[in-house]
Amino acid sequence: MSIQPILAALTNLEKMHSSLLSLAHDKTAVIKEGDMAALNQLLKDEQAHLAAIAQIEQQRQLAVADYLKKQGRFVSENPTISDVLSAVQSTSEKESLTEAKNRLLHVIHDLKWQNDLNQKLTYQSLQFVNLSLDMVRPQQEAVTYSKNEISGKLEMRTRPTFDSQA
Repeated sequence: MSIQPILAALTNLEKMHSSLLSLAHDKTAVIKEGDMAALNQLLKDEQAHLAAIAQIEQQRQLAVADYLKKQGRFVSENPTISDVLSAVQSTSEKESLTEAKNRLLHVIHDLKWQNDLNQKLTYQSLQFVNLSLDMVRPQQEAVTYSKNEISGKLEMRTRPTFDSQA
């Protein structure tokens, strides 16, 4: 049994993740510009990429499970590339599989870093919007407290609020 279907799935996953990384770079520029229409379109494109990645990942899992079954190995619920690496006999196949795995992991790492950056930029934009709204909103009167009320020692007044002798 050849590992070619597994390698093909890994290559397709790498291509899709690279495309998703490109979208993440575009998203960074769009967030900086504040273009909401373009951001919405990018989010739709990302959703399409994620659906395709999920489908390719399912194909990869099936190919790994099929390979492991044909090798007479135990197949876990979510078979991994590491399971295949332990089952592969040929050193050239191990090398090509390891190389494909490392390329995919590298792209995923870059994508994670870019998404973290986008999350921080989005959070900063939200803080700016909230600050702008706070400046526009009418301010409420500040309520002041006495020193004793702040420390939690609320003293009883010695004189009642209602003076009956008046």
